[in-house]
Amino acid sequence: MKKILIAISFVFLSFNAYGAGSSSSDSSNTVKKTNYEKAVSYIDKAKKLELDGKQEKAEKQYKKAQKILIKLNESKPNNADTLNYLGFTTRKLGDFNLGEEYYLQGLAIEPKHNGINEYLGELYVVTNRMDLAKERLNVLKDCNCEEFQELKEIIEGTKKSKY
Repeated sequence: MKKILIAISFVFLSFNAYGAGSSSSDSSNTVKKTNYEKAVSYIDKAKKLELDGKQEKAEKQYKKAQKILIKLNESKPNNADTLNYLGFTTRKLGDFNLGEEYYLQGLAIEPKHNGINEYLGELYVVTNRMDLAKERLNVLKDCNCEEFQELKEIIEGTKKSKY
């Protein structure tokens, strides 16, 4: 009888340990990120790497984000937020023309999108089109948002844009 109780206890404890553990196969406690959230995570990581002077690692993160965003834009087109980050990652990877196209597509959908207006303004500063950068700043002037302040400082030259 004692052996049976020990065996039952062992089996019971084994199941409880597995059920309450942190097994990666237990997805009931984890929230799966959307592809958009994954892309934003890569972008955030890339920005931090840039601040630390790790440009090559940052570029790898931007490429990962861009790849996700391209697929997302194909499956769910006409989303201004997706186009904003597509423009951003593309610009960060050095393709200013395509980056500008993505930004302009996003503005066609949402003309007052704060992020797009700021980032497009930054692109215009970097490509020496200050009149266009100031137009983007003018769109942001009434938003009372950080995007306005960031772009204003870049245009004034008090803050550097990494491109």
